[in-house]
Amino acid sequence: VFEDKLEKGYFSLSETFSKAGLLALVSASVLLVDPALAFKGGGPYGSEVTRGQDLTGKDFSGKTLIKQDFKTSILRQANFKGAKLLGASFFDADLTGADLSEADLRGVDFSLANVTKIFTSFSSLQANLSNANLEGALATGNTSFKGSNITGADFTDVPLRDDQREYLCKVADG
Repeated sequence: VFEDKLEKGYFSLSETFSKAGLLALVSASVLLVDPALAFKGGGPYGSEVTRGQDLTGKDFSGKTLIKQDFKTSILRQANFKGAKLLGASFFDADLTGADLSEADLRGVDFSLANVTKIFTSFSSLQANLSNANLEGALATGNTSFKGSNITGADFTDVPLRDDQREYLCKVADG
């Protein structure tokens, strides 16, 4: 029946409007959907954590966030003090000034993450990794801990670039 109508070139007015409405609905859902929805994060914190989210200053202290996805998120001055973050991903995340002290960071992916100290016109923002356990964490690419507080941090089995290893050995006291 549809092929006959298509061949003859006519449809009823209600068929035309229903097809046009359906087409408009599908087009709108494809074009107007927030692109971040395609990159929902995982883990116990839930779908609120997504790639590219600005989580500046958020308090995650003491939380259990095993295998949580913080990829490409902005986590400036976020508080992770004492958090359990085993296997979490901070791939390409900005951790400037974040407090990761006493956190369990075993197996965490810090690849391409910004964990360096920066200076602003008002202050300096230093990531705090004091007494953190980074055993087996991944820190590849341009990841740098330069200027971070690493007092008492455990970097056992963390693959580091030669320049990073040399720097950490010079400033480490733990």
